[in-house]
Amino acid sequence: MATDLRVLRKADWNAWYDNFVRAFGGVPESAEERELWNGLAEHDRAIGAWDGDQCVGTAGAFTFRITVPGGASVPAAGITMVSVAATHRRRGLLRAMMRRQLDDIRSWGEPLAVLTASEPVIYGRFGYEAATHQFSVEVDTTRVRLFVPPGTDEVRLRYAAPAEVVDACEAVYARRVPERPGMLARQPGWERLGLLDPESDRDGQSSLQCVVAERGREVVGYTRFRIKSDWDESGARNVVHLRDLEALDPAAHAALWRFLFDIDLTSKVVAYGRPVDEPWLHMVSDIRRCQVRMRDGLYLRLVDVGAALQARAYQAPVDVVFEVEDAFCPWNEGRWRLIGDAKGASCVRTDDAADLALSVRELGAAYLGGVSLASLGAAGRVRELRQGALAEASVGFSSAVAPWLPHGF
Repeated sequence: MATDLRVLRKADWNAWYDNFVRAFGGVPESAEERELWNGLAEHDRAIGAWDGDQCVGTAGAFTFRITVPGGASVPAAGITMVSVAATHRRRGLLRAMMRRQLDDIRSWGEPLAVLTASEPVIYGRFGYEAATHQFSVEVDTTRVRLFVPPGTDEVRLRYAAPAEVVDACEAVYARRVPERPGMLARQPGWERLGLLDPESDRDGQSSLQCVVAERGREVVGYTRFRIKSDWDESGARNVVHLRDLEALDPAAHAALWRFLFDIDLTSKVVAYGRPVDEPWLHMVSDIRRCQVRMRDGLYLRLVDVGAALQARAYQAPVDVVFEVEDAFCPWNEGRWRLIGDAKGASCVRTDDAADLALSVRELGAAYLGGVSLASLGAAGRVRELRQGALAEASVGFSSAVAPWLPHGF
């Protein structure tokens, strides 16, 4: 029987989602989490592969806007819940879904597609590449102290029920979004992701706790976290597990991190997926005892090279012709002339001689300013055809603030 690829119908969502869960190990999601994703799902932007009445493949796309260098908010399709049933591997289903999805995204006029990869090796063949990186840390707070900036003691901290202050926290988050490439502007409903707290996911940790930072009557920062109890003969060794932390200024940032370090009966702070240039990393007394580890974060693909490169600003003036290879989306192939600076850019097709030759993957990696074109050139992934062009483009594409994906999807 032939496999049928079609847009997801609302009535089929449960079967579609069940196939996705099974492909990722089959561990049942909590009712709370399932309800959340059902509410956020955009059925007309999702596709499923069906073998008769059985769903055997899934791929969705959220409607996002992502901050790019220069502060603009650019439409991007957030690729999500991609799976193929183990019974239907090696039949080209993933390729067919990726083909259909990128054609759809192009027709929607969205110049970018982004995703988080369960396995990085999967998506390179479809033109995606890691564009952000993130730190995980395990801080020994019995041995590490923070040197905080002036004004930290003037910030008032208070506990609050997470749901009761969600609007104030979202206002802080919204003010942070234009400041860092890679951040996603949250649409109504997405604030619930930060409150998700099913008991089945706690692994012995407390329920979600929240502390807000205030200056006067204004909320200037917040953190959400859990605490895992751990006692032995010598006493308490509880662990703080950070979920979220955002702050509007250095003093609020320092006050919240100092609070996490100083919670009674705890000896460690564990945090995953934090920005690689987070300020508190420069305040610690001993970075070695923070066990900092880096890994890939957001994967990005240019669906429309011209529109994507024109949508961002550039740290320094650039005037460069790219020879772009893109076998999976051939409408991107050929020469593009990019002229841009901190005020804006233009990017149009040209017959001029190429200055740099690369694939759409290298452009995706460098797009948010977190991966250097020069480093990709040193790896042999960008060829310099005009002397000096690689340095010029590399400086122009850089970002003063490291790009970062604040949450998964």
